[in-house]
Amino acid sequence: MPETTVPLIGVENLKMPEWAAVDETVAEAGMVKAIRTLPSAVAIVLRLAWRTSPRLTLLAGVVHLLSGCVTAFGLLATANVFIALLESGPTPERVLQSLPALVVVVGTYALRALLDTAVAAVEGALRPRVVTSAGDEVTAAMVRVRLLAFEDADFRELARQGARYGVRSIEMSLRWLADLTSALISLVAALVAAGLLNPWLAPVLLLAAVADGWAAAKVARLNYRHYLDTVGRNIRKGIVEEVATWRQFALERHALTLQEPLLQEYRRITESLMREEVRLAHRSNMVRLTGRAAAGVGTAIAYLVLGLLLYSGQMELALAGTAALAMRTASNSLSITMHAVNSLYEESFYIAFFHRLLVESAKRGPVKGGVAAPPDPAEIRLENVGFTYPGQETPALRDVSLTIRRGEVIALVGENGSGKTTLGKLLTGLYPPSEGKVYWDDVDLAGADHESVHANIAVIAQDPAEWPMTAEHNVTVGRLGREDPDRVAWQDAITSSGADEVIESLPAKEKTVLSKKFDDGQDLSGGQWQRMGIARGIYRDAAVLVADEPTAALDAKAEARVFAGLRHASVSGAGRRTTILVTHRLANIRSADRILVLEKGRLIEQGTHAELIEEGGLYHELYEIQARAYRGE
Repeated sequence: MPETTVPLIGVENLKMPEWAAVDETVAEAGMVKAIRTLPSAVAIVLRLAWRTSPRLTLLAGVVHLLSGCVTAFGLLATANVFIALLESGPTPERVLQSLPALVVVVGTYALRALLDTAVAAVEGALRPRVVTSAGDEVTAAMVRVRLLAFEDADFRELARQGARYGVRSIEMSLRWLADLTSALISLVAALVAAGLLNPWLAPVLLLAAVADGWAAAKVARLNYRHYLDTVGRNIRKGIVEEVATWRQFALERHALTLQEPLLQEYRRITESLMREEVRLAHRSNMVRLTGRAAAGVGTAIAYLVLGLLLYSGQMELALAGTAALAMRTASNSLSITMHAVNSLYEESFYIAFFHRLLVESAKRGPVKGGVAAPPDPAEIRLENVGFTYPGQETPALRDVSLTIRRGEVIALVGENGSGKTTLGKLLTGLYPPSEGKVYWDDVDLAGADHESVHANIAVIAQDPAEWPMTAEHNVTVGRLGREDPDRVAWQDAITSSGADEVIESLPAKEKTVLSKKFDDGQDLSGGQWQRMGIARGIYRDAAVLVADEPTAALDAKAEARVFAGLRHASVSGAGRRTTILVTHRLANIRSADRILVLEKGRLIEQGTHAELIEEGGLYHELYEIQARAYRGE
C-alpha cells in the first residue's frame, strides 16, 4: 500500500480559539506584567476554598502562620544556644548553662513538627471539598448551557480545557499554595532572623531570590508560549486519536483500510509536537542554568559578607553558626518557593480557562425568571425569522413567517440543508432566532423562562441519545416522575413505537442495561435505538412534539407502524398535541394537516398534499421522484 503523502488532518495551527487568543496578550507581555496575572488565579482558588469551607481555609492560614513564627523563634533560640556554648569557650559549666536554651530549641522543633502535621490534616480535609465544589460548579454551569453553545467549536474546546484540566489544576494549585505558604513563611522567618543578627545579611540573601525568581518566571512564560503555539496541533492530535481508536469509527476504519494512514497521521502530528517539546526543554534548561548560576553567585556573596562581618568583628563567632543556619534555611525555602511559584504559574493557565468557562457558560445559560411560556400554546407564530449558526456566514433560515395551530400535524419537507431541522429547533425554543421573533401565543420565547418552554416539548432525534441505562429507564427518562401506576403510558409508548419488539428480544427484557460499557450490557442496532428514542418522545407526552427523521434507520413495516403511532400520539393524552414531522419519506405525510416546503433556508410552499401536488412546485417534483421508483418508471 503506498504511503499517504497528503495530510488527512493538517498539522498547521488551526485558527486560534477566541478563549486562547485573549491570552496572547499575557504571553507577549513583559515578565513583570505576566507575573501580575498569577494573583488572579490564586484568588480564584482561594475564593473557591473560602466559599467551600471558611473555617478550614482560615484554620489552614493560621496554622501556616504559627508554623512560620515557630521557625523564626527556633532560629533565634538556636542563637542563644550558640552564645551560651561558644561565647567564652565550650566549658562544662557553659554546657549546663545552655541546657535551658537547648530545651527551647528542641521544643520549637517538636512544635514545628506538630504544626506541620496539623497543616497536613487541615489541607487533607479542605482539598477534597474544594475539588468537589469546583467539579460541581463547572458541571452545573455546563449542564445548563443552552443547546446552541455546542454548535460553537471554540466553546466546545474551552469546555474541554476548562472542565477536564481546570478542576485538576485547582487541586494541584491547592497543593502548590500550601507549599508556597510554608516556604514563604520560612523564608521570611529566616530573613528576619538573619536581619536581626546583622542588617547586612537580609538584603544579600535576597540576591539569590531575585535570580531564582527571574529564571522561574522566564521558564513559565516559555511554557505558556509553547502551549499557545501548539494548541491547534494538540486539538488535531486529539481528533486523530479519536478516529484511530474510538469504536464509532471502527467499522469504516477497517473496511476502508485506514489503520496505517491514520497511524502515519498520528505520528506526523506527534513528531511535530515532540520537536517543539525538545526545543522548549533546551531553552528552559539554558534559562534555569543561568538562573541557578546567578543564584549561586548571590549565595556566595552572602557567605562572603558573613566572612567579612566575622573578620571585621561586626559579628561574634557565637552568632555566625546561627547566621549560617538561617542562610541555609533561607536557601531551602527559596528553592521550594520558586518551584511552587513556577508550578502555580503553569497551573494558572487552566484555572483561567476554568474561570472563563464559568463566565461563558453563564452568558450562554438559559433565561431564568422570565415570562412563563404557555404550557399548551394555542398557536406558535414565527415573524420574519432568520438563523445563522456560530462561525457561519450563510444563514440556515431566512425570513420565515408562519403560524401553527394547536393540534395540527405539520410536515417539514425539503432537500438536505434546506433548514428543516433548524426550523424544528426554533419552533421549540431550543435555538434562539438570529433575526425575527418566535411566539407561543403572545409570549416571545426570547424573553420566556426556558425551563417553562422545554418542559412542554418533546424531540425525537434522527440519532437518538444512547443512554447507558436499562431499557425501561431509556423510555421513562422522557418524563421522570410521571405518574403511571398501571403502566398504561409505558405500554402505549413502547407499542406505538415498536420498542416492545426490541425489549422482548433483550435477555433481561426492560431490565437490560443498554450499554457495552457494562459487563452484562446489551448493544442495539441503529433501528432499535430509533424505536427506543421514539418511545421516549411519546412517553414524554408534551404539548409540542418534533420528530426529526424518526424512521431513517427503520424498515418499511416498522416505519409504517411508527407513523401510525405518531398519528395516534398526536390525538391521545390530555389534549391534541401539536406535531412537527421532519422527513424525506413523503408517502408517510400525505395525511398531514399542512406541509411546509423549504429550499435553501426559505419557506417556498405550504399546503396540503393535494394542494401542493396541484401547484406542481418543488414538493410535486420531490414526490414524483420517489413515486416513480415505486411505479417502476
